[in-house]
Order: sequence, then structure tokens, then C-alpha cells
Amino acid sequence: MQRILTFAALVVLVSCAPQAANQTQVDGTTSVEPFKVGTFEIDGAQTVGIVLRDALIIDLAAANSALEADPAYEHIDAPADMLDLIEQYEDGLKSRIYEIVNNVVGNDLLEANYVHGVEDVDILPPIMYPSKNMNAAVNFYTHACEGCTPEQLAERTRQRQEDRGVPYLFLKPTRGAVIGSGDDIVMPYGRDRIEWEVELAIVFGREGKYISASRAYDHVFGYMVAMDVSDRGGRPPGGYGSGQDWFVGKGHDTFAPQGPWIVPKEFYGDPMDRLHQSLVIDGVTVQEAQAGDMIHNIPELIEYASSLITVFPGDVLQSGTSGGTGAGRVERATGSGYLQAGETISATIEGIGTLTHTVVAEESVPDDLSGAQLPPTRTYRPGR
Repeated sequence: MQRILTFAALVVLVSCAPQAANQTQVDGTTSVEPFKVGTFEIDGAQTVGIVLRDALIIDLAAANSALEADPAYEHIDAPADMLDLIEQYEDGLKSRIYEIVNNVVGNDLLEANYVHGVEDVDILPPIMYPSKNMNAAVNFYTHACEGCTPEQLAERTRQRQEDRGVPYLFLKPTRGAVIGSGDDIVMPYGRDRIEWEVELAIVFGREGKYISASRAYDHVFGYMVAMDVSDRGGRPPGGYGSGQDWFVGKGHDTFAPQGPWIVPKEFYGDPMDRLHQSLVIDGVTVQEAQAGDMIHNIPELIEYASSLITVFPGDVLQSGTSGGTGAGRVERATGSGYLQAGETISATIEGIGTLTHTVVAEESVPDDLSGAQLPPTRTYRPGR
């Protein structure tokens, strides 16, 4: 005989049944608030962390262990480093990070022993280190016409729009060049034509070759702030080649600041709709631009880069900088032109964060060098 339960009986059955875990705690399909991810030194150890509100750092491994003390959660290995996080993100790790954020925020665990204030940790480069760091050269109309009058810029832009060609990319070193927020930017000994370039860095999340612009964002993990610090001193005369030298111009130590953390793409949206980047030196805004100033958009850059070389998770592509670099002779407290020792640089992209660095000058080189080293700029380019 079929049983028919009254509403009252149903209420009794539900009230007597074992209670499901808190929905905020177990739900890994959405995050209760946006987060970022980064690499930090916490208590002397390199640690992958989840960033909340640009102010709190959750030790991912420790928070994962605390979560798994509840048998409702299956075991998932915490990532060993940021490259590991990026590779695992779409294979289950994203849901676990959502669960951690939901647990910490939803159950008011912001003062747990695995949650740290950003001021109490050291910020390291988010990826240590990308297998390649690709950069777009002269990809903003205003950078292609530094120091131009409005009329000159309009005409140069019109000409470039009619003949955009393909992007120009170059490779920049990673380990040695890549530094995290707070680290010093070092001007090499005798190199006095160093300038700044704020850029959006695209972090790849999936391997790909010949990625069409229409599928480009499928291969993106997220975004971070970057700077392409540049040495405009060139190479000395004589020998093979002259003038512009991309290794000299881009390859010095500390010349690739990145960070301060990575925003997963689901929390940023299409950068071509919202990108707003700026750079301030000692309180003076010297660069400010939006995506509409780009010559080649981000999907086009991804298509071009992947037509040359396979991209892998954790690889980085920087989308170029706008006008307002040292070549534009922007007036600052130290005068105009290139960087000076002691200046403080802050590069910001809205919705991602700010990189802050102090400029220092290398004061000497070893006295046993043979003369084969890169010489000071003043020895072959007197004056400015």
C-alpha cells in the first residue's frame, strides 16, 4: 500500500534527518567574492596564496588541510607552486579554491592562523618563472608617436590604422629579470638611459598552437600588472651590428617586474572592455591609457604569438605600453627624460593591483673584467 505523507510528517522527517554541511562551506561552483592568486614568502617559506580584497593572504596549502579535516571534502593536493596551480586550475583545483574562499568568508574565518595581512608577508613574483615572457613592441598608437602634437598623433594613427601589419614581438628573460612588487629596479652600472613601460600581462592557462583570435580567451588563465623596463642606451659602435640591440634594451636583471598577483580571468572580464593602466613616478602620473589605444588587440596578439611558438600554462604575453615613456621627456621632480636613482615607480591596472619599486643605481663592477662587458653609455653617447 502506498504511503502518503502529510506536510507535518515531512517536517518531522526532515528535522530528524542528519543535517547537510553548510552550503556556503561545501559549494565549489561559485565563489562568494572575487579573489586573486599569488606567491608569497610566509614565515620564511615560499607559499602559494589566495588574495582577498587586496589585503588578506590565505595560505592555500594550510587552508586546504584545514578544510579537509571535515570528511565532507575529498582530498586534493595543494599546488606546489604557481605553475602547478595554473596547470591544475581547470582540472578540479578551481572548485577547491572556491570552497576555501567560501569557507573562510562564509564562516567568518578571516582571523584563522592561515590568513595573513598583506603587510605581514613578502610579495614574490607570482610565477617563478615563466618558460617564456613575450612582449609586444610599439602596440599603442600614443607610444608610436611619443612627443607628437595632437595633429601629428592623429595623422600617425590614421596611417597606422590603414597599415597595421602584424604585431612585433620580442622575448624578455625570465629568471633574473622577473621581480616582485617591492623589489628594487637596478640600473646597471653606467647605463643612464633607463625608462619605464607599464603593461598588461596575459598569463596562459592552456597549451596551444595556432590559437585563433576567436578562441584566444579559452587559453587565458588570468592577468597581472607588468613593467617592461628598458635600456635605451644602445650598443657601442664597432663589431657586428649597431644602434638598437634588443638584448641590451630588454635583458638586464630586474627589468621585468610582474605581479603583484594574478587575477583569474573570470573575475576580470574582457580586458579590451575594461583595461585602464597607469604609471606614477614620485607622485607624477606619466602614463595613462585604455585598451582603445592598442594597435593590435589581445586576441590578435595571442593568435600571432601562437602562430610562431606553442604557448604553455604559465607563459606570459605582455600587451605593450602607451605614450608617456622616458622618450616623451615627461617632466618630473628630477627633470625630464630617463629614470634617476631614488625615484619610486608605481604601476597600476584597475581591477588587478599596483606594482611599486624603488630605482637604485649599480655603483661599480668587479675590477678584474677584461673589457668585454657592456660599457657605460657615457663612453660612446656623450650628453643626452
